[in-house]
Amino acid sequence: MIATVGLTVSGPVLGQGLPSAEGASVYFVNLEDGATVSGPVKVVFGLSGMGVAPAGTEKENTGHHHLLINRPPLGEGEDGTDELLYGLPADDNHMHFGAGQTEVSLDLAPGTHTLQLVLGDMNHVPHLKPIMSEVITITVE
Repeated sequence: MIATVGLTVSGPVLGQGLPSAEGASVYFVNLEDGATVSGPVKVVFGLSGMGVAPAGTEKENTGHHHLLINRPPLGEGEDGTDELLYGLPADDNHMHFGAGQTEVSLDLAPGTHTLQLVLGDMNHVPHLKPIMSEVITITVE
């Protein structure tokens, strides 16, 4: 007799990139959830417990920033699983900072916007334990 076992996983799959450092985090230095700001919007990226290295650089405990704009949290939504397994796309909702940048000035339309920071490995793939901020909502006047 052969027994088959089914496994259902709920929630996002862990990333497939390089391992992350225990306790590492990314965060917004100058923005808070619920903030009202004027354009252009300056976004400063914070990183603790790991270092920043340009895309393509293979170095332990490093990565580069990605900014998710107006989309579901990392790993969720229509393309969420692909983000975790194959890397973050480069489009209007996924900004790459592969040169090691730690801030950006955004021209966002007036209104409400969501932002999330994600650290990607040398190939733009979230780390094995993804390093990501909470999603924040800002209002641009």
